[in-house]
Amino acid sequence: MITQEQVLKLFEYKDGNLYWKVSNSPIVKVNSLAGTINGQGRKQIGINYKIYAIHRIIFMMFHGYMPKEIDHIDGNPLNNAIENLREATRSEQLCNTKLRKDCTSGIKGVMWHKLMNKWLVRVYKNNKLVYKNYFDDVELAELVAVEARNKYHGVFARCL
Repeated sequence: MITQEQVLKLFEYKDGNLYWKVSNSPIVKVNSLAGTINGQGRKQIGINYKIYAIHRIIFMMFHGYMPKEIDHIDGNPLNNAIENLREATRSEQLCNTKLRKDCTSGIKGVMWHKLMNKWLVRVYKNNKLVYKNYFDDVELAELVAVEARNKYHGVFARCL
C-alpha cells in the first residue's frame, strides 16, 4: 500500500489533477499530467506496479489515509477536486446516485404502480426499504420522495 509520504514525493495536486514531480520512466515527464481514463470512466494511475484510482491518491494526499470508499459529491467521476471528494460507505454512495435511465416517471424514487393505479414512492437505506407510500398526484409524490430522501439520506441525498 502506498503512503501519503510517497504520494507527496511523486505528485503535485492542481485543480483536481495530479502532475508528476519526478520522472521515473522514459515516458513520464516532470510537470506532465498523471494518469489515464479507464474503461469505467475514472482516472487511474500505476504506481509501483499497482493501479490506483486518482481520486484515492488525491484523498490520501490531503487526509493521510485511503478510506474503503470515496464518493464524488457531484456524481462526476472525472471531477477529482478535493472539495468534491468525501469518505462514504457503499450505502451512502448508493444514496448519491443519479436518476436511473429506465426511470419512466423522471423522478428519483417515484414510479407508476399499475395495480394500485397510483404513484408509488420508495426510498431505500442500507439495502432496506425505509419509506413506501402511494399517491394520486405525481407532484405530491415527488415532494414526498425528496423529503424522504433528505430525511434518510442526509447530505448524500441526490434529487436528480
